[in-house]
Amino acid sequence: MNRIKLVIFDCDGVMFDSKDANRMYYNHILEAMGRPPMTEKEVDYVHIHNVMDSVRYILRKYPEDIPRADEYRQEVDYQPFLRYMNMEDGLVDFLNFLLDDYELAISTNRTNTMESILAMFNLSDYFPKVMTAMNSPRPKPHPDALLEILDHYGRRVEEAIYIGDSIIDQEHAASAGMDLIAFKNPELKAAYHVNSFHEVSALPLFSKQPG
Repeated sequence: MNRIKLVIFDCDGVMFDSKDANRMYYNHILEAMGRPPMTEKEVDYVHIHNVMDSVRYILRKYPEDIPRADEYRQEVDYQPFLRYMNMEDGLVDFLNFLLDDYELAISTNRTNTMESILAMFNLSDYFPKVMTAMNSPRPKPHPDALLEILDHYGRRVEEAIYIGDSIIDQEHAASAGMDLIAFKNPELKAAYHVNSFHEVSALPLFSKQPG
């Protein structure tokens, strides 16, 4: 196996526990439309899908509301919802562990909120390349974002690995022929399964161990 030189992160469920933030955000949209809050099944759906698909899904029983909801969500300031996001334990230590020897990137189905999130948590400088559902030709699980990241760094797919936590991430990595590190989800088909960033840094594919 070639040495990994590029580590690509999903955001929600990997870098951050953002389920509460997503719950509050989408319930806010539903409340503005005069509709009831999400079920747990809907919470699970919006946690792994892009905002356009999520709005369509949570309003699938009220299709007449979808155009108005799409307009409304573009006006909503996401900043108040950031306080409901929790950074994953060990993330910064793992990023610092990688920094000198690996290139870093993000591929997420978030849209215009990613920049604010990185800035709020002082993570912007770690990620020179960030692909979202907004700047990728097609969102996950299509391979477009991963292929653009590979092109940006001039890397082959076997030199990169993706860290994700959902079936969308599994399909995303597979669509590009990239190995996956499954984060806190033993049900995914992946090259590796881990429950923490400490476990990621200890994987044999990395050439050094954290000191």
